[in-house]
Amino acid sequence: RGDEGDVHSPPSVTIFGYPLSIFFIVVNEFCERFSYYGMRAVLVLYFKYFLKWDDDFSTTIYHTFVALCYLSPILGAIIADSWLGKFKTIVYLSIVYTAGQVIMAVGAINDITDGNKDGTPDNMTFHIALSMVGLLLIALGTGGIKPCVAAFGGDQFNDDQEKQRSTFFSIFYLSINAGSLLSTIITPILRAQKCGIHTQQQCYPLAFGVPAALMVVSLIVFIVGSGMYNKTAPSGNIMVKVCKCIFFAIMNRFHNRSSQIPKREHWLDWAEEKYDKLLIAQVKMVLKVLFLYIPLPMFWALFDQQRSFSLQQGLMVIQPDQMQTVNPILILIMVPVMDFIIYPLISKCKLNFTPLRKITVGMFLAGLAFVAAALVQLQIDATLPDFPSSTEQQAKFINMVNRPINITAGKYAFQLQALQGNKEYNRYDLSFDLTIDSGSTETIRLPGGTRNTIVIVEEADRMTNIKVSIKVRSKSKSNHIFFNGFGMTLNITVGEEGFGNIVSKNMSTYVDVPQGTAKFVIKNAAGSTCVFKREFGFGSSYTFIIPPNVTFEENCEPHIKEVEDIKANSIHMAWQIPQYFLMTSGEVVFSVTGLEFSYSQAPSNMKAVLQAGWLLTVAVGNIIVLIVAEAATLPDQWAEYVLFAALLVLVCIIFAIMAYFYTYIDPVKIEADFANLEPEDEKKKNLEMTKKDMVENHDEKKRRSSNEGKIVQTNF
Repeated sequence: RGDEGDVHSPPSVTIFGYPLSIFFIVVNEFCERFSYYGMRAVLVLYFKYFLKWDDDFSTTIYHTFVALCYLSPILGAIIADSWLGKFKTIVYLSIVYTAGQVIMAVGAINDITDGNKDGTPDNMTFHIALSMVGLLLIALGTGGIKPCVAAFGGDQFNDDQEKQRSTFFSIFYLSINAGSLLSTIITPILRAQKCGIHTQQQCYPLAFGVPAALMVVSLIVFIVGSGMYNKTAPSGNIMVKVCKCIFFAIMNRFHNRSSQIPKREHWLDWAEEKYDKLLIAQVKMVLKVLFLYIPLPMFWALFDQQRSFSLQQGLMVIQPDQMQTVNPILILIMVPVMDFIIYPLISKCKLNFTPLRKITVGMFLAGLAFVAAALVQLQIDATLPDFPSSTEQQAKFINMVNRPINITAGKYAFQLQALQGNKEYNRYDLSFDLTIDSGSTETIRLPGGTRNTIVIVEEADRMTNIKVSIKVRSKSKSNHIFFNGFGMTLNITVGEEGFGNIVSKNMSTYVDVPQGTAKFVIKNAAGSTCVFKREFGFGSSYTFIIPPNVTFEENCEPHIKEVEDIKANSIHMAWQIPQYFLMTSGEVVFSVTGLEFSYSQAPSNMKAVLQAGWLLTVAVGNIIVLIVAEAATLPDQWAEYVLFAALLVLVCIIFAIMAYFYTYIDPVKIEADFANLEPEDEKKKNLEMTKKDMVENHDEKKRRSSNEGKIVQTNF
């Protein structure tokens, strides 16, 4: 291990003014991000459809994994700055990372334990164990190298290459999002392929195997550039030194709290009796920046809510998961626009656009994004059905009798033709009287806050009704339901989803079907099947009626009747572009600047630690989201967006005030000043310590002499 500040500096090879070594680092980051986001893109589906976990448990494990990925950077930073150095830490943890990806791919091979060759693993515990071990290794690997790679890239530049270093962090962020974009598109396509030895199924081994291969490429590329890197040697157990220094300063100040004792300029100066001034100065640098980061987790918590743009505003002509690619695409556009157009224009206007001002502006732009989202939501809400409150309910009727019938329901009276239903839902109190033709009156009681479909059937020359209700659902769902009017039990599937076995004259459960063309397969108890296809707009909802006379032939579409419950939404997804543009612009200004700022303001022996501190704000933000996700929410989505915008502006103001009092430093200059302390200063400090020791020794001898004298007198 080298001394603090030792640097292995090979002959510098540059291209366009940039060290050649950073190109290996950028390619490494691209491959690693492809590997991570590619695996993550299909992770929840893997939990649900391969491991057979329910939605809630799958989501919990997924968020726990993501949180761990952002907590483990602290461990990686400590290892890099204290023991192994950044290069070795990246290499060793990349090996751990690669092993985790390979284990995930192997765990997804169902044929390993499929002894009876039925397509279902016989030992699911084995696959779960491999998956959990793989995810743990991936979390440790990706999190451990995350702060080291960015800091290691910054180490490749000389002190006179500040502009190139700033551009590097933008290129670095570009590589992250380029890898994310490609993997988000490619990995789901790989998953959709069919593979397997005994049975052909969704190809999760391929979906995990390709990211594993990219991680191997990432590791090889990084090692190939080894001879070109500037490698800063670790400076010993720096985190332990820092913690001890802080603790000693606090305790020393506590022991010297008398008003007679002269005050010191900074509370950390109380550690001067034990620790050298250079370490104290370095701790001051780190704590100043970490204090500045205190409000930032709230930004990341609210930034994470941008996913609700596509989820809550999903009633559009595009699927929400397709909107996931918009963010990385805009980042690839906005990073060079900011670096080569916006920032130079601001500079020409003689405006001092400092890093902390950039971060503040980034938060403000994100706040504007939520305002734009609220305006779009108001347009969407205007097209939505009028759902019932908790003190009322809505109902519509479907006539499964083979003739027209007259219905009186509460204050509504109407006639329904055979195999037809109401076009609109009627609003009722929680109970109402129902009369069919001239039959007896029946009181219908339905739960509040629900939309109900009441099917009229005829059994033994007597009219009866079958009720099915659905709670007011999420606005981003497309729910569909079947009524089986056929004379035997039917099984209906669409893609990987199933409506279950539907008994004759009964309703199925509601199933979410994606926008686009859906292919329904209906199978009767005799094994005969028929198929019908239907095009769905996003947010639509239908009740499909299977009549008694349906024939099981290749295409049964002409026989299936439908009742439209909710119309498809027609608001174009282009209305979402402004909010994504504002949010992405805010992210570019905020996040890229944060990486650069964390590096430039960190002492040489704690570069990775401060990068980890920046990433820790992301982790805390995600934890805040997990904690408050189920907290009280506003009844209107637009109001929730306005609340998010107000909170972001508040955080922005708090951060701006804190940033106003921050003084930028040059860690290299400060460390150089301390390294060149005058010999007289060192001698003076040593002399003071020697005098202090002599006084303490003299006092100790005096106490011993006094005690011995007392003992002698007692014996006589």
